[in-house]
Amino acid sequence: MDASAYKFLGAGLAMLGMIGAGIGLGLLFGNFFQGALRNPSAAKSQQTNLFIGMALTEALGILAFVIAIMILNG
Repeated sequence: MDASAYKFLGAGLAMLGMIGAGIGLGLLFGNFFQGALRNPSAAKSQQTNLFIGMALTEALGILAFVIAIMILNG
């Protein structure tokens, strides 16, 4: 195999981080909505934690994307 095939393989493996971010966001919002339906009065106080968790999870997905692009261009 030539070097370009290894680049594509490495970029594909780096994109597995996007799968993890998608699963993480689904679990995060699903559990928040389940808890909000059980106790609606506490949902407002937990909304800040939801947004912080969402931002951190999404940042990891974006980092995986940036690393994949860097592998392809490097």
